[in-house]
Amino acid sequence: MKYVGYYRVSTKKQARSGLGLEAQQQMVRQFAGANGELVAEFIEVESGRNDRRIELAKAINAAKKAGASLLIARLDRFSRRVSFISAMMEKGVRLVIVEMPNATDFQLHIFAALAQEERRLISERTTAALTQAKRRGAVLGRNGSALAAANKAKAADFADKIRDSLPDRWETMSYSELARNLNEAGLVTVNGNRFYPQTAKNLVMTFQLERTGIPCH
Repeated sequence: MKYVGYYRVSTKKQARSGLGLEAQQQMVRQFAGANGELVAEFIEVESGRNDRRIELAKAINAAKKAGASLLIARLDRFSRRVSFISAMMEKGVRLVIVEMPNATDFQLHIFAALAQEERRLISERTTAALTQAKRRGAVLGRNGSALAAANKAKAADFADKIRDSLPDRWETMSYSELARNLNEAGLVTVNGNRFYPQTAKNLVMTFQLERTGIPCH
């Protein structure tokens, strides 16, 4: 089986530093090595919200010419929008996701739809909670439900932005080790502070909740 690897990072800084990119490359190269041949690789420096993907167009053309599948580490590196994924599938190139290599096109649509709907619900709940609090003239205290909803949405948005900058094998690190790596990379928390074990844990919990809907402890 032939594969064309496609990688996406959100900023030029991430592309230069290799943060996030190296993890994607490792996943793709290991999978291709065990299951076939990696004939080409393309790196996109673009936000996931932007559908204009120059390197993706090149990757699709290369895959067509080689009779290869488009290989991507995780679905969110491709897109989290159902409409974009549907449009790309109509290009006539098979899409293989390393995290779920046996997923059918239908299943990929379902996973993308669930992620898209979750983001929409978080946004709606946050807006509704803040609007209700404003109508009541409530003071949003530290433990207020409206503030809690806003903080949850803020944390989810921050986690989405920092995802590409996570060090390789971050999921196997202790919270102290992860905090140290994030600080050494010059990253800061959602509030602009240094990372500590607890804030690193909070970040991991956000990823866990986003991925499974089940908070970790």
